[in-house]
Amino acid sequence: MPYDEKLAERLRTLLAKERNVTEKKMFGGIGFIVRGNMCVSASGKGGILVRIDPEESDAAIARPHATLMEMGGRKMAGWIRVDAAGLKSERELESWVRRALEYVKTLPAK
Repeated sequence: MPYDEKLAERLRTLLAKERNVTEKKMFGGIGFIVRGNMCVSASGKGGILVRIDPEESDAAIARPHATLMEMGGRKMAGWIRVDAAGLKSERELESWVRRALEYVKTLPAK
C-alpha cells in the first residue's frame, strides 16, 4: 500500500517552518528527516510512524490508535505507529509531530 499523499502534505505543512528538514522515501512511505535524524513518516502501512523519547513509549501507546512499531518481531521503544483513525484532526496530528520534533532536536545532528 503506498503512503497517503494527503497525510504527507499535512506533515509538510506542519514542518514547513522547521529548519534542516529533508524528505526521503523509505519502507514504502516518506520520511521527514530533521538535522539528519528520522522524525516522522507517512507510513506505507497507513498512518504515521513517530520517533519519540523511548522513556515515553508506555505513555504514548496508552493513547488511542497508537502502538509500538514492530520490526522483525521485535517491538521498538521510541518508535510509535499511529493509525490514520488517530490523525483525523489537525490537533491530533500536530500533537504527534510536536512530540517527535521535541525529541529529535535533543539528538546530535548527523
